Amino acid sequence: MTRFYLVRHASHDLLGRVLAGRMPGVHLNERGRREADWLGERFRSTAVDALVTSPLERSLETAGPIAAALGMAPQIEPALSEMAFGEWTGRSFEELAEVPAWRAFNTCRSVTPVPGGETMLQTQVRAVAALERLRQRHDDGAVLVVSHGDVFRAVVAHYLGLCLDLLQRFMIEPASVTTLHVAASGATLVRLNDSPPVFETLENPLSPYGSASPAAPEVAR
Repeated sequence: MTRFYLVRHASHDLLGRVLAGRMPGVHLNERGRREADWLGERFRSTAVDALVTSPLERSLETAGPIAAALGMAPQIEPALSEMAFGEWTGRSFEELAEVPAWRAFNTCRSVTPVPGGETMLQTQVRAVAALERLRQRHDDGAVLVVSHGDVFRAVVAHYLGLCLDLLQRFMIEPASVTTLHVAASGATLVRLNDSPPVFETLENPLSPYGSASPAAPEVAR
């Protein structure tokens, strides 16, 4: 059995406003840097055999304090990158709300294509395959993975046997930790969306999703 700590990247300024996707140059903001430091302290005394991260900047910056606390170098795994959102990348959620295909995607993710991007199923397949490779490499060990909300929701859905259309029924918040035990015989969800303390900042005093509505976390990336 392999214990996986699934750590979503910390906060950045586009959360709840813009679909960042795989945009380059999306960095943690002040709140996110404090969340990343908190994660470093959280895992300082945890036995971890490998630290693996998405190649995007916000994941690498989240992994930095964790790597320093653990005294290990992060391994970059492209298969754990954010979902490819194609033509929707960089568009505001306000604008996307008027796009019929976007509304269909959030209603029925199992079959709705993303224009110029990948399907939710493709995201799930590559991410689960990456975790299975890590499981085989670190059997009876622990692996900490830093990646993205939709990637982790797809992973959790796979191991719990949930339809991809149900992803928005549970949360994976910025800087949260979800713990999975995965074995060849099956998996157990130990903890879901264990979130950090609320860090108040001038730029974002109330919510990690900026000025977004309460529903925004469902699509914040």
